[in-house]
Amino acid sequence: MTFASTTTALTLRHRQTPLSYPKTRFPQRNSAVAFSSFSNQIVSKLSIQNEDLQVQTRMWNWKGYFIRYQYSGNNGPALVLVHGFGANSDHWRKNIPDLAKSHRVYSIDLIGYGYSDKPNPRLIGDDSFYTFDTWAAQLNEFCLEVVKDKAFFICNSIGGVVGLQAAIAEPQICRGIVLLNISLRMLHIKKQPWFGRPFISSFQRLLRDTAVGKFFFKVVATKESVKNILCQCYHDTSKVTDELVQFILSPGLEPGAAEVFLEFICYSGGPLPEELLPQVKCPVLIAWGDKDPWEPIEMGRNYGNFDSVEDFIVLPNVGHCPQDEAPQLVNPLVESFVARHAKSSSLTPSVD
Repeated sequence: MTFASTTTALTLRHRQTPLSYPKTRFPQRNSAVAFSSFSNQIVSKLSIQNEDLQVQTRMWNWKGYFIRYQYSGNNGPALVLVHGFGANSDHWRKNIPDLAKSHRVYSIDLIGYGYSDKPNPRLIGDDSFYTFDTWAAQLNEFCLEVVKDKAFFICNSIGGVVGLQAAIAEPQICRGIVLLNISLRMLHIKKQPWFGRPFISSFQRLLRDTAVGKFFFKVVATKESVKNILCQCYHDTSKVTDELVQFILSPGLEPGAAEVFLEFICYSGGPLPEELLPQVKCPVLIAWGDKDPWEPIEMGRNYGNFDSVEDFIVLPNVGHCPQDEAPQLVNPLVESFVARHAKSSSLTPSVD
């Protein structure tokens, strides 16, 4: 494979299946307000069967930035669902209603994604803003300030690295982690061949520092490109509907989305999953779609050898985003994992 095609493939490997609702910007934000019209739209789209459960959408003020999150459920252990690169909390739309029947479920837009703020790191004087340290801190503080309890982290792809990093940074907060096709981080400097590193670095700088990157993003951020990318990572391409494509595209057209996209594909540092797993103190379950073309299961199986990993589950005929492609497989796995490691929420002390 040529350098150009390899770099493009690696770039697309990070491109997840983000979901949002039709292009509608939030009204003036207030972290204490659930936006009624927007929330009603969400409730209707999720087709919640239990009339007593509604998926609420709110904004949380984190360090002066507004962060969107969704939640549902009144009882049981707390779950925080963490999306992957380019995605957002709506990527869990097929999981929240089901899991909320017996859990308190939260799904968050990491800063830079979905309808959360997307600060330009260069304008705020921090070229290393979009890192796993930032997102891990956001996740832990979300548990402290919003969830107000310990939580299980349910994570997809890059979100899995966020969850692991958060669990290591504040081990008293995370009760357990479910990793769905965690990213292998093939763009990481340690995984690049020595002879290719100068070329990859140069190409990354070209994307980040010149107009080439903005042009590349415009090519990717179209209905046709998004659909093609989804058809690569979803094994069952019938799940790639026009609605799904629109869900993905809308937040990608938000101001600042291009800068975040380019910043992350040029991020070759930070931790690797194999470096984090030995440090995690809580139980970990890994599930992997065996038809994932971006994160091959043959490589992912090695993660099942770590002491912290209690099981490695193969999800047959499923691609890179099992929670959306095969919720009928993922939701029961999450429920059984949480049941094994959590007592009744009434017996679980809150995080101070």
